[in-house]
This record gives sequence, structure tokens and C-alpha cells, in this order.
Amino acid sequence: MDSNFKYTMEDETIDDLQLKGLNLIQKKDGFKFGIDAVLLSDFACVKTKHRVIDLCTGTGIVPFLIYGKYSPQSVCGLEIQEDMIDMAKRSVKLNSLEEKVFFLNEDLKNIEFLKKLEKFDVVTVNPPYKLNNAGILNPNDKLAIARHEMLCNLEDVISAARVLLKDNGRMFIVHRPERLADIFTLMRKYKIEPKRVKMIHPKMGKAPNIVLVEGQRDGGAYLKWDAPLYVYDENGKYTKEINLIYGRS
Repeated sequence: MDSNFKYTMEDETIDDLQLKGLNLIQKKDGFKFGIDAVLLSDFACVKTKHRVIDLCTGTGIVPFLIYGKYSPQSVCGLEIQEDMIDMAKRSVKLNSLEEKVFFLNEDLKNIEFLKKLEKFDVVTVNPPYKLNNAGILNPNDKLAIARHEMLCNLEDVISAARVLLKDNGRMFIVHRPERLADIFTLMRKYKIEPKRVKMIHPKMGKAPNIVLVEGQRDGGAYLKWDAPLYVYDENGKYTKEINLIYGRS
């Protein structure tokens, strides 16, 4: 760590990821990562030899979690918002990971740019969930950009993954269950075969509110359903499975 380097601005905070000493710079009052990013990084199948790219990376939470969990060859995050990338790059410096974790300030819809990149073994993405049809939204609203399909939609994300993946490479996406039919349809349109699904329920007896999907570029047709995961137990506390994912004993 460089003692002379200014890592944070006045409106930012350094959050301990409780994973191998890693930290993340975020806005104090801005969009912060939630359980979706943690679940996605746990769901992804990453090996030490893999090159990974995370789309819609924001301030880089998924790349840092993936690096901390799996120590892949490299992890790249791609994000269109320049201020988010600036925070992510300062987090790289804060964690002394300049040789392992990288960030690109680019639009994932820029297919010509994506084609110039070396192919990746794994693509992860925690995209905006809400359809951009809910009235007038402020195009400069960071929370709206993170939550609504303002700057990219589900098809843009899956199309980009197709370009970026190696042959038989894997895509891992976290989304909402009501978009599952769209995810399957678009994956098959771009020849990324859905291979595994996991439903996340707030608690027993409640409908799922998060879905995790794994797809394989040019994979054969075979779909596996993982056992469901429950976030809270009957006492309103995190389940054993969630505590394990968060690294709590």
C-alpha cells in the first residue's frame, strides 16, 4: 500500500470484505453491493488457470470476491460508468492486486471493442434487473442505472458474453426469477446453453426472489437444478448455508 496515495474521497468509505484481507471502496450514500454479488461469486465455477471477466461490474465487488475465493489467473471488470471504474481501480491499488485484477471503462454494447480482447474462460454478470419501462428515469441517477435497463438490457449482456467466451466457456448470471424465460430464450439465441439453475428464497415457504443461472458456450442440451437456498431461517437469522457462503463459521 502506498502511504502517499489518496485512496478515498470524502464521500467514500473502505469496506472490509472479510475475505483474505480484501477491501472495497464504495460511496457512503451511493449504490452498494448486496447479497446478489456474494451469491454470484459463490455460484461461479472458477479455477486457478481461468481468465475471468465480470460485466456491469460497478465498483468491482464480484472481481474482488472471485479473486479472493478462487485465485484465478486474472479477473477483469467491465463498466460503462467512469466514476465506478475510478473507485474500482483505487481498490486494486489498495489491495496491491495490480498484476491480477483489472478494470475497463467501456460499453459492453461496443462489440468491436469486445472482439479485440483475449477470450475468457468465465463471464460473470449481475446486470440491471428492472425493465426500462417504468416511466421517466434520470439518466445521471447512479441507482437507477444500476437497477434499470437504461444503458444495457439482458440481450446486450448475453450477446456480449457470447463474444467474450472461449469455446465451451461458462457464463454465470444472477437475476430475478420472473426473467428466467427471457434468460433461457436469449442464451439459446446466442448459443449459450443453460446448464444449471439455483433458486434463492428469502426463507422457507416464500417464493424465490433471486435466480442464478450457468450457461455454456456451444454446450449440449442438459439442464440441472441445484437444491434451493434459503437466506433466513424460521428465527429470522441467516441460515447455515448463507453463513458458509459469507465465510462465517
